[in-house]
Amino acid sequence: MSTKQEEEFKDQVDIPEEVTVTVNKHMISFVGPLGKTYKSFRSIPINVKVSEGKILLSAIEQKKKDYAILHTARSIIRNICEGLITGYTIKMKVVFSHFPITVKVEGKNVLIENFQGERAPRITHIVGNTKVIPKGEDVILTGEVWTDITQTAANIELKSKVKNKDHRVFLDGIYVFEKKKGLDK
Repeated sequence: MSTKQEEEFKDQVDIPEEVTVTVNKHMISFVGPLGKTYKSFRSIPINVKVSEGKILLSAIEQKKKDYAILHTARSIIRNICEGLITGYTIKMKVVFSHFPITVKVEGKNVLIENFQGERAPRITHIVGNTKVIPKGEDVILTGEVWTDITQTAANIELKSKVKNKDHRVFLDGIYVFEKKKGLDK
C-alpha cells in the first residue's frame, strides 16, 4: 500500500482554545464553557490520541468501511467541541386538530398527554443533558451534544406518531420545524 493511501486512514481535529480534551483508553472527555460531556469510542474501531491542541485519529484497518467510520468519528468530535462553545437548539411544534395535546417534563421523561384523547400519557426519555422546555404549542430542546438533542427530538416525534389511521387526515403530532446552532431560551 502506498504512503498516500495510508495517509487517507489518518485524520486530525483541531481543538478550540475554550475546550479541553482528555483521552482515557476509549473514553474521551470534553470540558468547555457550557459544560462537560463524555463520549465512548469503544465500539468504533479507531485509535484516538491528543497532542498539541489536536485530536489525532487513525483507522485500525485499511478498508473502505474504516475510512467512512474514521470520518464519522471526526464529525462527532467536531460537533461536540462546537456544541460546548455555542450549543444547539431544536424547536418542535405541537400540532392537533381533534384533541388538545399537552407536553410536560418530569425528571428525565417527557409526557405527551391527551394525544388523540388517550387517558394515559405517552412517555419518552430525554437523552443526555438535553433540556426540554414546553412553551405553549412549541417544545424547545437545547443542549451541548448534537446527537443527544436530535435523538431526544426523534423520540418525541416517534411517540406522537399516529398509527392505524390515515396520516393525511390525522396530522396530530409533534414535529421538528427549526434546527440551529446557539442556545435559545
